[in-house]
Amino acid sequence: MSDVETKPDEYACAASGAAGPEELLLTGRTVWLGKTTQVFRALPDRNIRMIGAWCFLDHYGPEDVADAPGMRVWAHPHTGLQTVTWLLEGEIDHADSLGSRVRVRPGELHLMTAGRGIVHSELSPADKPPTMHGLQLWLALPESARFTAPTFVSHRSLPTVSGDGASGTMLLGAVGEVRSPAETYTPLLAVDLELQPGAELTLLLRSAYEHGGFVITGTVEIAGREVEHDQLLYLGTGRDTLTLRSEAGGRVLLLGGEPFAEEIVMWWNFVGRSHDEVAGYRQEWLDRADRFPPVVDRTERVMEAPEMPTVRLRPRPRRSPENPDHGKAG
Repeated sequence: MSDVETKPDEYACAASGAAGPEELLLTGRTVWLGKTTQVFRALPDRNIRMIGAWCFLDHYGPEDVADAPGMRVWAHPHTGLQTVTWLLEGEIDHADSLGSRVRVRPGELHLMTAGRGIVHSELSPADKPPTMHGLQLWLALPESARFTAPTFVSHRSLPTVSGDGASGTMLLGAVGEVRSPAETYTPLLAVDLELQPGAELTLLLRSAYEHGGFVITGTVEIAGREVEHDQLLYLGTGRDTLTLRSEAGGRVLLLGGEPFAEEIVMWWNFVGRSHDEVAGYRQEWLDRADRFPPVVDRTERVMEAPEMPTVRLRPRPRRSPENPDHGKAG
């Protein structure tokens, strides 16, 4: 998925010294993808810009697309990141400059590594189901992998976790003995959990990870704090366990990962390390340079890059140094 804002925010992130468990409730914002799809953007947030290597989280739908175009994200570039596509309802056609042509369906994990550069499109098919609902996330690649060759991998069978009144799918990483087959470049966690009314589930966590829980539907009590749909509760590091409860039922995406120590600059669809690098990627996209091959051919419909900001992009802390709403857990 693309960041199609005409004046995208500047996200330049540096390591933060904050450590330990926290309970910081984040409220994102709505963003239009072109003129057809509205998404809720939970990451990056002005207070917390990353959770581990997770640097971008969009939630779209559920949306009735029976008489609407659905998703229309035309060919656009990426660098220095991985995209994680997790569809909950509907179908979307993915195509990329590697020659991948995939019908994305619910319950399948699709992991695209942009590496040194890739171009892809995401379009609702003509025979689409009437409802579209899903999540798109980005992972920043570490220095050791950010110039790797681009790849696209699909995982159509994923392990599950379950508890009293709760069930879930392991997208990335592991909880206890349950591990996803998907390979990542930094230690990570992503698990999609559904809680029936009255359910309670306690998960074992890696205390070195920072975690966050994004509520997709309903209301979920995370670490004793009530979180509504489209809210993200940042949990910090230092947690060995996490308890989730829901009186009326809900669905939550739990994210985690080792704090990402490298400084990154994220603007539009690029993750780089400096203003000049990102500006160079933009120019190469405008020039249709070899870094960004076409999905089909050079006559295809594409998304043009916005103008660069008038100030230079500089690294900022991965979290706001001053936030009156945050506090230690407990």
